[in-house]
Amino acid sequence: VNYKKHITNYSNYPIELSNPIKLNKKQAMKLEISLHASNLKNVAGALKGTSDPYAVITHIATTPGTAPKVLGKTEVIKNNVSPNWVKVINVDYELGTPFKVAIQIYDEVRKGSNKTMGSATFDIGEVLGSRGSSKARKLKKGGTIFCHVAKQRGSGLLRLGMKGIKLKNTEGFMRKSDPFFELSNKRDGAGGQTWDNVHRSEVIKDNLNPDWKDAIVPLSILNQGDMSKAILISVYDHESSGQHVLMGSVQTSLQELQGKVGSTLTLKKKSKTTGTLSIQKVGVSGVEDVTERMAAANVSAPAAAAYTPSPTAFVAAAGGPSFADYITGGCELNVGVAIDFTGSNGDPRQAGTLHHLPPGGGFTDYEKAIKAIVGVLAKYDVDQKYPVWGFGAKYGGVVRHCFQCGSSEEANGVQGILDAYRQTFKSGLIMSGPTVFTEVLQTAAAKATSAQEAARAQGKQAYTVLLILTDGSVTDPAATAQILKQIRNAPLSVVIVGVGNADFSSMQFLDDANTGDADVAQFVAFNRHSRNSVELTSETLHEIPDQLVRYYQRNNIRALPPVVRGDDEIVIEPEEEEIDLTLDFSDDGEIVVAAGGDDFVTGFTA
Repeated sequence: VNYKKHITNYSNYPIELSNPIKLNKKQAMKLEISLHASNLKNVAGALKGTSDPYAVITHIATTPGTAPKVLGKTEVIKNNVSPNWVKVINVDYELGTPFKVAIQIYDEVRKGSNKTMGSATFDIGEVLGSRGSSKARKLKKGGTIFCHVAKQRGSGLLRLGMKGIKLKNTEGFMRKSDPFFELSNKRDGAGGQTWDNVHRSEVIKDNLNPDWKDAIVPLSILNQGDMSKAILISVYDHESSGQHVLMGSVQTSLQELQGKVGSTLTLKKKSKTTGTLSIQKVGVSGVEDVTERMAAANVSAPAAAAYTPSPTAFVAAAGGPSFADYITGGCELNVGVAIDFTGSNGDPRQAGTLHHLPPGGGFTDYEKAIKAIVGVLAKYDVDQKYPVWGFGAKYGGVVRHCFQCGSSEEANGVQGILDAYRQTFKSGLIMSGPTVFTEVLQTAAAKATSAQEAARAQGKQAYTVLLILTDGSVTDPAATAQILKQIRNAPLSVVIVGVGNADFSSMQFLDDANTGDADVAQFVAFNRHSRNSVELTSETLHEIPDQLVRYYQRNNIRALPPVVRGDDEIVIEPEEEEIDLTLDFSDDGEIVVAAGGDDFVTGFTA
């Protein structure tokens, strides 16, 4: 396919940004991890009922000099081997930096040691990049664990104080209900809108006028910072069997609750009144100075100016949409690879040259960079198809500055890219020069634009990353800079990796070209990070999330609603060996890593 015929003069596209986005290098994405499990093995023992499972999430150490750390634990779900845990765990994630977590499930034993029910590991990048941002794994001891990743939405905390008044008893004669309440938010599910439980209070025994402890809930999981978003308050009668009985519910919003302090809400069940809730306190605080500001933020009257979200299908969190918003909405990352075959690489038949294959099955630096960088981006690419181009070689006496590598238009997977690379040396090329990759840039921009247009026609989104590997500086920096400016409005990021010991100082022109809105390219010298693939991927990929967001915002393209998949739509990965990780549970509830929890990435083994 001749993609050059589709090239548009991108410099003619109008760019109007009232608030230009500023790129922050190595800015972590704020994500949250939620878990549920199905059909866990009941380990309670004979005549001891059903297990009470909870999960502990630990960040596995992946680089030397770091230590594993317990990130948090879920609440305990009583008498249930298919728990849907409410509590989420917040994490910071950077594209290009591995982030693995260990999930260990325990059966809570009040008098004795907790019993293990299974464990699994997940790569947060892989979970985020999977469709629906969800993955599942079988457990060796029985059952399946499901892991979901989403963007943290909203900031700050809600402190909610409530009392129940004259709740209708569901226990019958001579007994009283044991009420607790749940807070739920509304989300789009596969079968329509559904309520997700995000907080559960303590149980008050034998009391129809319960005075619960203040509920403290992150706004990121309650309403994503949208004060008018519907939330559901449900009151249940606790049953030891786990089959809790609904006593009544009421739909409201945080905005409404702020105006109800000192007043009441009516609980209903099947349209009949079943009691009231007295709203004692509604406190909202920001993420900073939470302790000091909590009391001062208590609301006793309606806010002077209520927040009203924009009338769109998807409302992003304060601060604008993020990379995670677009990825969870189904945006796919396509990847193209361009490889330098100029004569300055040396004769590939001679040891010590850049394209010479090391004896014993090793890899060239070109291959190491491909494996590391595309290996990360592949987590966000559904079809795993990658065009591979070459530049700087002669065919039939003519220097070609953009030609297909391999026998197929697109390579299949990372290994397919490596195969296409090696096949090129058997294609009759003559390594030549000069170093020109303007045609590669134009071809990639045209292909990226076609992919986004095709995706948009289907209600989807597609963004492209071009990886260029070269052994030297470009012959004409001015012409290259001009092309970068022309393609700045394409859905494209360009990563250029300099391989070898050449003087790459003239690549400084990229910084000059990458001014303001034209920042689409990043240059990294391979040798500066040749000892560790994590260092390379972290340095080369950290700007891509902001570049992707800037493209879509500049073109007024909102993130799509998060893709939701049911459990039956998620491919369940096979079980793995139990994790080498020992936790220490102290009497005060603190959990720390006692041993294990290391999975270091050294060299280019990733």
